[in-house]
Amino acid sequence: MKYLIFIAFLVLTTFMACNNQVDQADAYGNFEAIEVMISAESPGRILSFEPMEGTELDKGQVVVVIDTFQLHLKRVQLESSVASLGPRISTLDAQINASHVQLNNLEREKIRIDKLVEGGAATSKQKDDMEGQIALLNAQIIAIESQKASVFAERNILKVQIEQVEDQIDRSLVRNPKEGVMLTKYKEQGEIAAPGQSLYKMANMDELILRAYVSGNQLSEVITGNSVKVMFDVDGGMEETTGVVSWISPRAEFTPKIIQTKEERVNLVYAIKVVVPNDGSLKIGMPGEVVF
Repeated sequence: MKYLIFIAFLVLTTFMACNNQVDQADAYGNFEAIEVMISAESPGRILSFEPMEGTELDKGQVVVVIDTFQLHLKRVQLESSVASLGPRISTLDAQINASHVQLNNLEREKIRIDKLVEGGAATSKQKDDMEGQIALLNAQIIAIESQKASVFAERNILKVQIEQVEDQIDRSLVRNPKEGVMLTKYKEQGEIAAPGQSLYKMANMDELILRAYVSGNQLSEVITGNSVKVMFDVDGGMEETTGVVSWISPRAEFTPKIIQTKEERVNLVYAIKVVVPNDGSLKIGMPGEVVF
């Protein structure tokens, strides 16, 4: 009887060992996400920053509002400058019109003098004086038109400056670039933001990346685009899902102390990335296993 019990125990132990060998993972690593750092583009006091860490954010959602009062005043000033150019343009137009009327009168007078000169009733000096007046008036008209062109150029510059201010005002509304979760919040309402200063960090959690490490003689089993089995810890055991190998490192690395591979004494390993769909069970930093 004891012999039969021993044989049964031996068979059970062998079966469990074989089962563990089958279930043994080929690579180990941790889950990570593509994290996006959102920074301020305009300086100023933060008027609104309501979302908290862990909040789901929509694409295009206004997350942070930075004070734009000074920009608003600058825009009003520029718009007033543009408005003040209107009367100047009208005045120059009136001067040009008056000069053209005067020019038409002089040209008619010149025609009359030319006829008088031909008949001997007027002198050549009178003709030369009239031509001089006409030339002077044409020069005055060109000068006024040049002033008008200068005013138009000034108005165009002011309009461009207004567009720049409006763009700065728009950039004071910090919009979320894509759907995701706010991971870390670096600023709070009432604080001062500076251009390029990080406001918060977010990531899309719909897909996570399992960064794992394989040995050189495992590379033949790993192909970019292939599906692999991914396992991760849950309450009561392990849960399985499917991932896709998206990247294989082109160069070897020394084995990190925290990484285990199929051959524990391998000196060099290659990093791989496996894209895994996330139903909410996976978290950043969670350990995972890969079976090819």
